[in-house]
Amino acid sequence: MLSLVVLHFLAAGFGSPVTHQRNFEIDYARNCFLKDGKPFRYISGSIHYARIPRFYWKDRLLKMKMAGLDAIQMYVPWNFHEPEPGVYNFRDDRDLEYFLKLADEIGLLVILRAGPYICAEWDMGGLPAWLLEKDSIVLRSSDSDYLAAVGRWMRVLLPKMKPHLYQNGGPIIMVQVENEYGSYFACDFHYLRYLKNLFRQYLGNEVVLFTTDGATKIFLRCGTLQGLYSTVDFGPHTNVTAAFLTQRRTEPQGPLVNSEFYTGWLDHWGHPHNVIPSPAIAKTLSEILAHGANVNLYMFIGGTNFGYWNGANIPYMAQPTSYDYDAPLSEAGDLTEKYFALREVIGMYKDLPKGPIPPTTPKFAYGEVKLMKVGTVTELLNEFSPSGPIKSMYPLTFVQLKQVKVDSYIDFLTHNLASLFNYVHHIKIFIHF
Repeated sequence: MLSLVVLHFLAAGFGSPVTHQRNFEIDYARNCFLKDGKPFRYISGSIHYARIPRFYWKDRLLKMKMAGLDAIQMYVPWNFHEPEPGVYNFRDDRDLEYFLKLADEIGLLVILRAGPYICAEWDMGGLPAWLLEKDSIVLRSSDSDYLAAVGRWMRVLLPKMKPHLYQNGGPIIMVQVENEYGSYFACDFHYLRYLKNLFRQYLGNEVVLFTTDGATKIFLRCGTLQGLYSTVDFGPHTNVTAAFLTQRRTEPQGPLVNSEFYTGWLDHWGHPHNVIPSPAIAKTLSEILAHGANVNLYMFIGGTNFGYWNGANIPYMAQPTSYDYDAPLSEAGDLTEKYFALREVIGMYKDLPKGPIPPTTPKFAYGEVKLMKVGTVTELLNEFSPSGPIKSMYPLTFVQLKQVKVDSYIDFLTHNLASLFNYVHHIKIFIHF
Protein backbone atom coordinates (compact mmCIF):
# COMPACT_ATOMS: atom_id res chain seq x y z
CA MET A 1 0.00 0.00 0.00
CA LEU A 2 2.83 2.36 0.90
CA SER A 3 4.51 1.71 -2.44
CA LEU A 4 1.27 2.60 -4.24
CA VAL A 5 1.12 5.92 -2.36
CA VAL A 6 4.74 6.70 -3.27
CA LEU A 7 4.05 5.91 -6.91
CA HIS A 8 1.00 8.16 -6.82
CA PHE A 9 3.04 11.06 -5.42
CA LEU A 10 5.81 10.58 -7.99
CA ALA A 11 3.26 10.46 -10.79
CA ALA A 12 1.82 13.72 -9.54
CA GLY A 13 5.25 15.32 -9.60
CA PHE A 14 5.86 15.32 -5.84
CA GLY A 15 9.33 14.25 -4.78
CA SER A 16 10.72 14.37 -8.32
CA PRO A 17 13.26 16.96 -9.49
CA VAL A 18 11.68 20.04 -11.03
CA THR A 19 12.95 20.80 -14.54
CA HIS A 20 12.35 24.08 -16.31
CA GLN A 21 12.07 24.29 -20.08
CA ARG A 22 14.72 26.62 -21.46
CA ASN A 23 13.36 29.10 -23.97
CA PHE A 24 14.24 32.38 -25.62
CA GLU A 25 11.52 34.31 -27.41
CA ILE A 26 10.10 37.71 -28.30
CA ASP A 27 7.43 39.30 -26.13
CA TYR A 28 5.69 41.68 -28.52
CA ALA A 29 3.30 42.94 -25.86
CA ARG A 30 6.13 44.14 -23.59
CA ASN A 31 8.60 45.03 -26.36
CA CYS A 32 11.34 42.80 -25.03
CA PHE A 33 12.95 39.38 -25.22
CA LEU A 34 12.01 36.68 -22.75
CA LYS A 35 14.66 34.29 -21.46
CA ASP A 36 13.12 31.41 -19.55
CA GLY A 37 9.94 33.44 -19.21
CA LYS A 38 11.59 36.57 -17.78
CA PRO A 39 12.29 39.90 -19.55
CA PHE A 40 15.83 39.96 -20.86
CA ARG A 41 18.02 42.62 -22.47
CA TYR A 42 21.37 41.59 -23.93
CA ILE A 43 24.61 43.47 -24.40
CA SER A 44 26.83 41.49 -26.74
CA GLY A 45 30.08 41.87 -28.64
CA SER A 46 31.31 40.61 -31.99
CA ILE A 47 34.19 38.17 -32.22
CA HIS A 48 35.21 36.21 -35.32
CA TYR A 49 36.75 32.83 -34.51
CA ALA A 50 38.22 32.70 -38.02
CA ARG A 51 40.35 35.77 -37.24
CA ILE A 52 41.78 34.48 -33.96
CA PRO A 53 43.96 31.38 -33.46
CA ARG A 54 42.23 28.68 -31.45
CA PHE A 55 44.93 28.96 -28.77
CA TYR A 56 43.62 32.44 -27.87
CA TRP A 57 39.87 31.82 -28.04
CA LYS A 58 39.44 31.31 -24.30
CA ASP A 59 41.47 34.39 -23.38
CA ARG A 60 39.42 36.64 -25.67
CA LEU A 61 36.08 35.20 -24.51
CA LEU A 62 37.01 35.61 -20.83
CA LYS A 63 37.90 39.25 -21.42
CA MET A 64 34.55 39.78 -23.13
CA LYS A 65 32.73 38.17 -20.22
CA MET A 66 34.58 40.36 -17.71
CA ALA A 67 33.59 43.46 -19.68
CA GLY A 68 30.01 42.75 -18.66
CA LEU A 69 28.78 41.22 -21.91
CA ASP A 70 25.91 38.75 -21.82
CA ALA A 71 26.61 37.28 -25.24
CA ILE A 72 28.89 37.15 -28.24
CA GLN A 73 27.88 37.64 -31.84
CA MET A 74 29.69 35.60 -34.50
CA TYR A 75 29.69 34.96 -38.23
CA VAL A 76 30.17 31.59 -39.96
CA PRO A 77 32.25 32.10 -43.15
CA TRP A 78 31.09 29.46 -45.62
CA ASN A 79 34.34 29.53 -47.63
CA PHE A 80 36.35 28.96 -44.45
CA HIS A 81 34.69 25.55 -44.05
CA GLU A 82 34.01 24.41 -47.64
CA PRO A 83 37.14 25.28 -49.68
CA GLU A 84 36.07 22.91 -52.47
CA PRO A 85 32.57 21.67 -53.33
CA GLY A 86 31.64 18.93 -50.89
CA VAL A 87 34.92 19.14 -48.95
CA TYR A 88 34.28 20.33 -45.38
CA ASN A 89 36.73 21.34 -42.67
CA PHE A 90 35.67 21.83 -39.05
CA ARG A 91 39.04 20.99 -37.47
CA ASP A 92 41.55 23.01 -35.42
CA ASP A 93 41.07 26.76 -36.00
CA ARG A 94 37.85 25.90 -37.85
CA ASP A 95 36.34 23.92 -34.97
CA LEU A 96 33.14 25.92 -34.76
CA GLU A 97 31.41 23.61 -32.28
CA TYR A 98 34.35 23.75 -29.88
CA PHE A 99 34.17 27.55 -29.99
CA LEU A 100 30.46 27.41 -29.14
CA LYS A 101 31.10 25.03 -26.24
CA LEU A 102 33.85 27.28 -24.93
CA ALA A 103 31.55 30.30 -24.97
CA ASP A 104 28.91 28.27 -23.14
CA GLU A 105 31.36 27.14 -20.46
CA ILE A 106 32.42 30.74 -19.85
CA GLY A 107 28.77 31.78 -19.49
CA LEU A 108 28.29 33.69 -22.72
CA LEU A 109 25.20 33.37 -24.87
CA VAL A 110 25.66 33.31 -28.64
CA ILE A 111 24.01 35.25 -31.47
CA LEU A 112 24.81 33.26 -34.60
CA ARG A 113 25.05 34.92 -38.02
CA ALA A 114 24.91 31.89 -40.28
CA GLY A 115 24.95 33.55 -43.69
CA PRO A 116 25.21 32.26 -46.32
CA TYR A 117 26.56 35.75 -47.10
CA ILE A 118 28.19 37.47 -44.12
CA CYS A 119 30.07 40.55 -45.44
CA ALA A 120 32.38 41.05 -42.38
CA GLU A 121 35.05 42.51 -44.71
CA TRP A 122 35.86 38.85 -45.38
CA ASP A 123 36.92 37.45 -48.76
CA MET A 124 33.82 37.40 -51.00
CA GLY A 125 31.64 37.93 -47.94
CA GLY A 126 32.15 34.30 -46.98
CA LEU A 127 30.85 32.92 -50.27
CA PRO A 128 33.16 30.31 -51.85
CA ALA A 129 34.96 31.46 -55.00
CA TRP A 130 34.12 28.17 -56.71
CA LEU A 131 30.53 29.38 -57.03
CA LEU A 132 31.79 31.62 -59.85
CA GLU A 133 32.76 28.62 -61.97
CA LYS A 134 29.16 28.87 -63.17
CA ASP A 135 29.38 31.96 -65.41
CA SER A 136 25.68 32.79 -65.27
CA ILE A 137 25.23 32.44 -61.51
CA VAL A 138 23.55 35.33 -59.67
CA LEU A 139 24.78 35.34 -56.10
CA ARG A 140 22.46 36.14 -53.19
CA SER A 141 19.36 35.49 -55.27
CA SER A 142 16.89 32.72 -56.09
CA ASP A 143 19.16 31.63 -58.96
CA SER A 144 18.78 27.83 -59.05
CA ASP A 145 22.53 27.08 -59.10
CA TYR A 146 23.14 29.38 -56.16
CA LEU A 147 20.25 27.98 -54.12
CA ALA A 148 21.41 24.42 -54.79
CA ALA A 149 24.86 25.22 -53.39
CA VAL A 150 23.38 27.09 -50.41
CA GLY A 151 21.06 24.19 -49.67
CA ARG A 152 23.91 21.67 -49.67
CA TRP A 153 25.97 23.85 -47.32
CA MET A 154 23.13 24.55 -44.90
CA ARG A 155 22.30 20.84 -44.76
CA VAL A 156 25.79 20.41 -43.30
CA LEU A 157 26.00 23.52 -41.10
CA LEU A 158 22.55 23.87 -39.54
CA PRO A 159 22.24 20.30 -38.15
CA LYS A 160 25.58 20.93 -36.40
CA MET A 161 24.12 24.09 -34.86
CA LYS A 162 20.80 22.66 -33.67
CA PRO A 163 22.15 20.92 -30.53
CA HIS A 164 23.72 24.25 -29.54
CA LEU A 165 20.43 26.18 -29.58
CA TYR A 166 19.43 27.60 -26.20
CA GLN A 167 16.26 25.53 -25.96
CA ASN A 168 18.38 22.41 -26.57
CA GLY A 169 20.79 23.21 -23.76
CA GLY A 170 23.30 25.27 -25.77
CA PRO A 171 24.19 28.98 -25.87
CA ILE A 172 22.64 30.10 -29.21
CA ILE A 173 19.67 32.40 -28.54
CA MET A 174 19.19 33.93 -32.01
CA VAL A 175 20.18 33.19 -35.60
CA GLN A 176 20.60 35.85 -38.28
CA VAL A 177 19.48 35.06 -41.83
CA GLU A 178 21.70 36.56 -44.59
CA ASN A 179 23.35 39.91 -43.82
CA GLU A 180 22.27 43.47 -44.63
CA TYR A 181 20.42 42.14 -47.65
CA GLY A 182 18.66 45.48 -48.09
CA SER A 183 21.98 46.91 -49.31
CA TYR A 184 22.14 44.42 -52.21
CA PHE A 185 20.70 45.16 -55.66
CA ALA A 186 18.73 41.91 -56.09
CA CYS A 187 15.90 42.63 -53.63
CA ASP A 188 14.80 39.01 -54.07
CA PHE A 189 12.13 38.09 -51.53
CA HIS A 190 11.88 34.57 -52.94
CA TYR A 191 15.51 34.12 -51.85
CA LEU A 192 14.85 35.38 -48.32
CA ARG A 193 11.77 33.17 -48.08
CA TYR A 194 13.81 30.17 -49.21
CA LEU A 195 16.39 30.86 -46.49
CA LYS A 196 13.73 31.33 -43.83
CA ASN A 197 12.11 27.99 -44.69
CA LEU A 198 15.52 26.29 -44.85
CA PHE A 199 16.51 27.57 -41.41
CA ARG A 200 13.17 26.55 -39.96
CA GLN A 201 13.48 23.09 -41.49
CA TYR A 202 16.80 22.39 -39.77
CA LEU A 203 16.57 24.54 -36.63
CA GLY A 204 12.89 24.27 -35.76
CA ASN A 205 10.21 26.84 -35.04
CA GLU A 206 11.35 27.95 -31.57
CA VAL A 207 14.59 29.76 -32.37
CA VAL A 208 14.40 33.51 -33.02
CA LEU A 209 15.39 34.25 -36.62
CA PHE A 210 16.27 37.85 -37.46
CA THR A 211 17.71 40.19 -40.08
CA THR A 212 20.02 43.19 -39.81
CA ASP A 213 20.01 46.26 -42.06
CA GLY A 214 21.03 49.89 -42.01
CA ALA A 215 18.72 52.16 -40.05
CA THR A 216 17.18 53.84 -43.09
CA LYS A 217 13.99 53.12 -44.99
CA ILE A 218 15.78 52.28 -48.26
CA PHE A 219 17.80 49.46 -46.65
CA LEU A 220 14.89 48.01 -44.69
CA ARG A 221 12.67 47.89 -47.79
CA CYS A 222 14.48 44.90 -49.34
CA GLY A 223 16.17 43.42 -46.29
CA THR A 224 13.17 42.36 -44.23
CA LEU A 225 10.63 39.56 -44.49
CA GLN A 226 7.63 38.55 -42.43
CA GLY A 227 8.70 35.83 -40.03
CA LEU A 228 12.21 37.25 -39.61
CA TYR A 229 12.55 39.81 -36.82
CA SER A 230 13.98 43.02 -38.25
CA THR A 231 16.87 44.76 -36.46
CA VAL A 232 19.02 47.74 -37.44
CA ASP A 233 22.66 48.81 -37.22
CA PHE A 234 24.27 52.21 -36.67
CA GLY A 235 27.33 53.76 -35.07
CA PRO A 236 28.27 56.74 -32.88
CA HIS A 237 27.15 60.27 -33.76
CA THR A 238 23.80 58.79 -34.86
CA ASN A 239 20.46 60.10 -33.64
CA VAL A 240 19.55 57.05 -31.55
CA THR A 241 15.86 57.92 -31.26
CA ALA A 242 15.51 58.39 -35.02
CA ALA A 243 17.36 55.15 -35.75
CA PHE A 244 15.04 53.12 -33.54
CA LEU A 245 11.99 54.88 -34.98
CA THR A 246 13.15 53.50 -38.32
CA GLN A 247 13.17 50.01 -36.83
CA ARG A 248 9.66 50.64 -35.52
CA ARG A 249 8.44 51.17 -39.09
CA THR A 250 9.13 47.50 -39.82
CA GLU A 251 8.65 46.16 -36.28
CA PRO A 252 5.93 48.25 -34.57
CA GLN A 253 6.25 46.04 -31.49
CA GLY A 254 9.03 43.96 -30.04
CA PRO A 255 12.49 44.70 -28.61
CA LEU A 256 14.68 47.49 -29.94
CA VAL A 257 17.93 46.04 -31.31
CA ASN A 258 21.10 47.57 -32.72
CA SER A 259 22.86 44.50 -34.11
CA GLU A 260 26.00 46.40 -35.11
CA PHE A 261 26.98 49.34 -32.96
CA TYR A 262 30.35 50.31 -34.39
CA THR A 263 33.12 50.62 -31.80
CA GLY A 264 35.62 51.62 -34.49
CA TRP A 265 35.89 51.18 -38.23
CA LEU A 266 37.58 49.09 -40.89
CA ASP A 267 40.83 50.01 -42.59
CA HIS A 268 41.95 50.02 -46.24
CA TRP A 269 45.35 49.60 -47.82
CA GLY A 270 46.99 52.98 -48.41
CA HIS A 271 44.83 54.80 -45.86
CA PRO A 272 45.55 55.72 -42.23
CA HIS A 273 44.35 53.43 -39.45
CA ASN A 274 40.84 54.46 -38.39
CA VAL A 275 40.53 55.56 -34.78
CA ILE A 276 37.17 56.42 -33.21
CA PRO A 277 37.59 58.19 -29.84
CA SER A 278 36.26 56.32 -26.81
CA PRO A 279 34.09 59.20 -25.48
CA ALA A 280 31.99 59.20 -28.66
CA ILE A 281 31.45 55.43 -28.45
CA ALA A 282 30.67 55.54 -24.73
CA LYS A 283 28.19 58.41 -25.11
CA THR A 284 26.15 56.74 -27.85
CA LEU A 285 26.27 53.35 -26.11
CA SER A 286 24.81 54.95 -22.99
CA GLU A 287 22.02 56.51 -25.08
CA ILE A 288 21.21 53.13 -26.64
CA LEU A 289 21.04 51.44 -23.25
CA ALA A 290 18.97 54.31 -21.83
CA HIS A 291 16.38 53.51 -24.53
CA GLY A 292 16.12 50.02 -23.05
CA ALA A 293 17.52 48.61 -26.28
CA ASN A 294 19.56 45.50 -26.92
CA VAL A 295 22.95 46.16 -28.47
CA ASN A 296 25.85 44.35 -30.05
CA LEU A 297 29.27 46.00 -30.07
CA TYR A 298 30.81 45.47 -33.52
CA MET A 299 33.65 44.69 -33.12
CA PHE A 300 34.64 43.86 -29.56
CA ILE A 301 37.80 42.30 -30.92
CA GLY A 302 38.70 42.37 -34.60
CA GLY A 303 41.64 40.03 -35.01
CA THR A 304 43.68 39.23 -38.12
CA ASN A 305 42.93 38.34 -41.74
CA PHE A 306 45.21 35.34 -41.98
CA GLY A 307 45.96 33.74 -45.35
CA TYR A 308 44.51 36.50 -47.56
CA TRP A 309 40.99 36.17 -46.18
CA ASN A 310 40.66 39.97 -46.22
CA GLY A 311 37.84 41.39 -48.31
CA ALA A 312 37.40 44.61 -50.28
CA ASN A 313 34.85 47.35 -50.87
CA ILE A 314 33.41 49.08 -53.94
CA PRO A 315 34.94 51.16 -55.45
CA TYR A 316 37.78 48.70 -55.06
CA MET A 317 39.56 49.22 -51.76
CA ALA A 318 41.05 46.14 -50.13
CA GLN A 319 41.19 45.60 -46.40
CA PRO A 320 44.67 44.98 -44.97
CA THR A 321 45.86 41.93 -43.07
CA SER A 322 44.95 43.61 -39.78
CA TYR A 323 41.31 43.73 -38.72
CA ASP A 324 42.08 45.63 -35.52
CA TYR A 325 38.99 47.83 -36.04
CA ASP A 326 40.09 50.09 -33.16
CA ALA A 327 38.02 47.70 -31.04
CA PRO A 328 37.96 47.53 -27.20
CA LEU A 329 40.34 44.55 -27.41
CA SER A 330 43.20 45.14 -29.82
CA GLU A 331 44.15 42.83 -32.67
CA ALA A 332 46.51 41.08 -30.23
CA GLY A 333 43.79 40.82 -27.58
CA ASP A 334 45.24 43.62 -25.44
CA LEU A 335 43.06 45.56 -23.02
CA THR A 336 42.63 49.13 -24.22
CA GLU A 337 41.42 52.39 -22.76
CA LYS A 338 38.25 51.90 -24.82
CA TYR A 339 37.66 48.51 -23.14
CA PHE A 340 37.53 50.11 -19.70
CA ALA A 341 35.49 53.10 -20.91
CA LEU A 342 32.77 50.82 -22.33
CA ARG A 343 32.94 48.51 -19.32
CA GLU A 344 32.21 51.52 -17.13
CA VAL A 345 29.13 52.40 -19.21
CA ILE A 346 27.89 48.80 -19.12
CA GLY A 347 28.33 48.83 -15.33
CA MET A 348 25.86 51.72 -15.12
CA TYR A 349 23.09 49.49 -16.51
CA LYS A 350 23.86 46.04 -15.09
CA ASP A 351 26.02 44.29 -12.51
CA LEU A 352 29.52 43.52 -13.71
CA PRO A 353 31.00 40.06 -13.06
CA LYS A 354 33.25 39.67 -10.03
CA GLY A 355 36.86 38.61 -10.29
CA PRO A 356 40.04 39.64 -12.07
CA ILE A 357 40.18 40.60 -15.73
CA PRO A 358 42.66 38.42 -17.66
CA PRO A 359 45.79 40.51 -18.25
CA THR A 360 47.16 41.61 -21.58
CA THR A 361 49.12 38.75 -23.13
CA PRO A 362 52.91 39.07 -22.74
CA LYS A 363 54.99 40.10 -25.72
CA PHE A 364 58.40 38.82 -26.78
CA ALA A 365 61.18 40.56 -28.70
CA TYR A 366 62.35 38.15 -31.38
CA GLY A 367 65.38 40.21 -32.29
CA GLU A 368 66.90 40.50 -35.72
CA VAL A 369 65.86 38.02 -38.39
CA LYS A 370 68.33 37.74 -41.27
CA LEU A 371 67.04 36.77 -44.71
CA MET A 372 69.16 35.36 -47.50
CA LYS A 373 68.30 36.19 -51.09
CA VAL A 374 67.57 33.08 -53.12
CA GLY A 375 66.26 34.68 -56.29
CA THR A 376 63.39 36.63 -57.79
CA VAL A 377 60.05 35.15 -58.79
CA THR A 378 60.94 35.64 -62.46
CA GLU A 379 64.25 33.83 -62.04
CA LEU A 380 62.55 30.89 -60.35
CA LEU A 381 59.52 30.51 -62.63
CA ASN A 382 60.66 27.15 -63.96
CA GLU A 383 60.96 25.79 -60.42
CA PHE A 384 57.66 27.28 -59.27
CA SER A 385 55.73 26.47 -62.44
CA PRO A 386 57.38 23.46 -64.14
CA SER A 387 54.42 22.95 -66.49
CA GLY A 388 55.08 26.33 -68.10
CA PRO A 389 52.74 29.27 -68.77
CA ILE A 390 49.12 29.24 -69.86
CA LYS A 391 48.43 31.27 -73.02
CA SER A 392 45.43 33.57 -73.10
CA MET A 393 44.30 36.59 -75.09
CA TYR A 394 43.09 38.21 -71.86
CA PRO A 395 44.14 38.01 -68.21
CA LEU A 396 42.54 35.06 -66.45
CA THR A 397 41.08 34.90 -62.97
CA PHE A 398 41.83 32.22 -60.41
CA VAL A 399 38.39 30.77 -61.02
CA GLN A 400 38.99 30.52 -64.78
CA LEU A 401 42.24 28.73 -64.02
CA LYS A 402 40.28 26.50 -61.63
CA GLN A 403 42.55 27.49 -58.78
CA VAL A 404 40.52 28.31 -55.69
CA LYS A 405 41.72 28.77 -52.15
CA VAL A 406 42.31 25.55 -50.25
CA ASP A 407 43.80 24.74 -46.89
CA SER A 408 47.40 23.97 -47.74
CA TYR A 409 48.54 26.62 -50.18
CA ILE A 410 48.04 30.10 -51.48
CA ASP A 411 48.18 30.77 -55.20
CA PHE A 412 50.01 33.54 -57.00
CA LEU A 413 49.90 34.49 -60.66
CA THR A 414 52.46 36.36 -62.72
CA HIS A 415 51.34 37.97 -65.96
CA ASN A 416 53.77 38.56 -68.81
CA LEU A 417 52.61 40.46 -71.87
CA ALA A 418 54.07 39.02 -75.08
CA SER A 419 52.64 40.19 -78.40
CA LEU A 420 48.86 39.98 -78.05
CA PHE A 421 48.89 37.10 -75.60
CA ASN A 422 49.09 36.92 -71.83
CA TYR A 423 51.40 34.23 -70.53
CA VAL A 424 50.16 33.25 -67.11
CA HIS A 425 52.37 31.32 -64.73
CA HIS A 426 50.47 29.59 -61.97
CA ILE A 427 52.62 29.32 -58.89
CA LYS A 428 51.79 27.28 -55.82
CA ILE A 429 53.52 28.41 -52.68
CA PHE A 430 52.88 26.04 -49.81
CA ILE A 431 52.29 27.80 -46.53
CA HIS A 432 51.29 25.86 -43.44
CA PHE A 433 49.49 27.70 -40.63
